[in-house]
Amino acid sequence: QGQFVESGGGLVQPGGSLRLSCTASGIPFKDYAMSWYRQFPQQQRELIATVTSAGGPAYTPSVAGRFTISRDNAKSTLFLQMNDLFPEDTGVYYCNGASVTWTWGQGTYVDVSV
Repeated sequence: QGQFVESGGGLVQPGGSLRLSCTASGIPFKDYAMSWYRQFPQQQRELIATVTSAGGPAYTPSVAGRFTISRDNAKSTLFLQMNDLFPEDTGVYYCNGASVTWTWGQGTYVDVSV
């Protein structure tokens, strides 16, 4: 049974940066493409960034050029460096597999506001 613990969210001013982390357990982390998702209030989760098992990244257009996804397979940890944050980035951020998903964690809340 997979488990994810996301951390690193918080309050940040527009234009600021945050680094999110997600520690996975109970899954063969290194063998799977992993993704970050975010959820706005009363909306479904959307996939925003993916990194393959070999480390190749891909981004949705709204975050490309501002966010960087990376992974540490030895520590079963996924990262999301978020720069130049906009108020529209406010939401709950989750990690999970890209094409195979396990039980969702609690997520970490990012609040971009003055």
